[in-house]
Amino acid sequence: MEHVTANGDPSATLMYHVERPVYNEGYIETHLLHRKDKIPKTICSTLTEHVRCSSKKAKSIVFSFLPILTWLPSYPVKEYLFGDIVSGLSTGVMQLPQGLAYAMLAAVPPVYGLYSSLALALAGTFAVISLMIGGVVVREAPDSAFEIAATNGSNSSVIFDTDARDARRVQVAVALTFLVGIIQFCFGLLRFGFVAIYLTEPLVRGFTTAAAVHVFISQLKYLLGVRTLRYSGFLSAIYSLIEVCKNIATTNVATLLVGLFCVVVLFGIKEINDRFKKKLPVPIPVEIIVVIITTGASYGMQLHEKYEVEIVGKIPTGLLPPVAPDFSMIKNLIPDSIAIAVVGFSMAVSMAKIFALKHGYTVNGNQELIALGVCNFTGSFFQTFSVTCSMSRSLVQESTGGMTQIAGLLSSLVVLLVVVAVGFVFQPLPQTTLAAIVMVNLMGMFKQFRDIPSLWRTSKIELAIWAVAFIASVLLGLDYGLLVAVGFAILTVIYRTQSPKHAILGQIPDTEMYCDIEEYEEAVESVGIKIFLSNSSIYFANSDLYVSALKEKTGVNPAQYQAAWKAREKKQKKDKVKQDFPQERKAVVKLDAEMGVTHELEDGKSMELQSNGQLPAAKSDLDSEETRHFLEPLTDVHSIVLDFTPVNFIDSVGAKALKSVMKEYSEIGVSVFIGGCSSTCSLFINSLPHPRRLMSYKAPDLAYNA
Repeated sequence: MEHVTANGDPSATLMYHVERPVYNEGYIETHLLHRKDKIPKTICSTLTEHVRCSSKKAKSIVFSFLPILTWLPSYPVKEYLFGDIVSGLSTGVMQLPQGLAYAMLAAVPPVYGLYSSLALALAGTFAVISLMIGGVVVREAPDSAFEIAATNGSNSSVIFDTDARDARRVQVAVALTFLVGIIQFCFGLLRFGFVAIYLTEPLVRGFTTAAAVHVFISQLKYLLGVRTLRYSGFLSAIYSLIEVCKNIATTNVATLLVGLFCVVVLFGIKEINDRFKKKLPVPIPVEIIVVIITTGASYGMQLHEKYEVEIVGKIPTGLLPPVAPDFSMIKNLIPDSIAIAVVGFSMAVSMAKIFALKHGYTVNGNQELIALGVCNFTGSFFQTFSVTCSMSRSLVQESTGGMTQIAGLLSSLVVLLVVVAVGFVFQPLPQTTLAAIVMVNLMGMFKQFRDIPSLWRTSKIELAIWAVAFIASVLLGLDYGLLVAVGFAILTVIYRTQSPKHAILGQIPDTEMYCDIEEYEEAVESVGIKIFLSNSSIYFANSDLYVSALKEKTGVNPAQYQAAWKAREKKQKKDKVKQDFPQERKAVVKLDAEMGVTHELEDGKSMELQSNGQLPAAKSDLDSEETRHFLEPLTDVHSIVLDFTPVNFIDSVGAKALKSVMKEYSEIGVSVFIGGCSSTCSLFINSLPHPRRLMSYKAPDLAYNA
């Protein structure tokens, strides 16, 4: 091995030369490498190893369940405390209006959003999860189930028993949260944190964009002050939008004006926060400012009494006593709880990975599942609905200097203070203000439409995943939309393996580089050698496609060459038969003393005979032609190299197809080599029964020879 550094010219290319012999696999196994003898573990020994408890193992288990014990004893007060206090207060002030608003998405009274926000030390309310809960709640407790016929003289109208409806909806939300907590906790214990990998980024972004559409449409009736039914299930977004359009003539002007004022103020100050975030010590808490202003205006101007502006209403003071969920309705909520558990976990892990990459730490998905599960399970006994991380509040907490969960604890204390002491202050708060807060906070999700042109340029398959996740979630609902999106994402993996890129490689002159001859002008094929590349593993679903592409790209199809050989051989036999049995012709014998005896045919042609009367020796044209055809190769290609560098695995079907095509090529005199084959693939190929063991070589471009 020689490493040569170019001197003088700093732009010169460094040269690296490697020389070594070509090893075959037998030599490597006998002289160079020897496998370790491994004693297989019995089931009893494996179970004993996992069940055995030691002080070190017990300590590790406790720390995995309570990670706060790893950092709280060494908490750097001087470095982190001030930032955590500022961040906690800022996030808590932001959480108050969002908690009230997201409770409306969950179709429960606003105060339950504050109860759910008390879990902010671990998690909090989130628009997508709240909307998914709201869809289930409305399905299980629709308005039509609480209709009361009211008669006023000759007129009759339909009103709803809102107290009974809200109480039932809270029961549904609590039972759903109980199930979500159990599922997430069990998934964490079973180490199912890997399920997040199936929720690829385009899928999550398309799904959350669709959720933003659902949320936006659901808030239109609060912004306009119209009364409409709430739909869930297939085409619920379309039906809700149609219902709002039908009742748009009944828009409450006062409600609309308050809502538009809030939208303008929220949007304007948020733009200021984004533009001057590096100069502002903390973001301007615009949500709480708008809430205070509109609450004061509503109370002072009596907007509810005089202009029929819908308000939050009664907010009980203090915490509710713990109550067990209603277990009778759990059987109807299992599919929905699984979807909410997976989506909530994926949101939390996605956000955690963003901050982990930024601040240099790792995220344990199983630990996140256990934390969310405990939070939801415990919260369900205190009348909360399912929680997860919030993108907007997480960004605020990080940008204001929050470093640990101390900031989350302080945020929870801010919410607790409001619930226990001053919750009644927000009773005159107009619902249109909460709708405006929700709609403006969706702007970040709607910006995800910018993904479409970038995905179109980079990966159309990922664009298809994004589009399917968006369209399916908008039309079918978030639960079935997520299921369809995950199924489609898995199908794209199969499609990628069945539609890989196939190429014939050629050498770049004066280098050891091999590139696609169809893409690069400099790539030149070696005479008589075809190097075939397919960037996919070989298994039962694509083995036939691999073989077909190999024959098509190399231009060497053994079946066609064998058919041509047989046709030529058949023709040669016919010509030989004709030569052995010539057609009968009439001849006239002429005697000439000087010329000898000649046979003259009637057509005027003649054959010379020797003086003794015998025919001259015939030329063996046919024999020489047969010999020439026998020695002539069927094709100019004598070797095919299969580049196995991208092949991660190969199954028995793929290996058998590979050996079969090697045998076909050997019958027409073409040698097949495998290059860049991993040890796993080589062991598997040679482990299969075959009448002829493949010879194996270890070289930069050779691994197996058929």
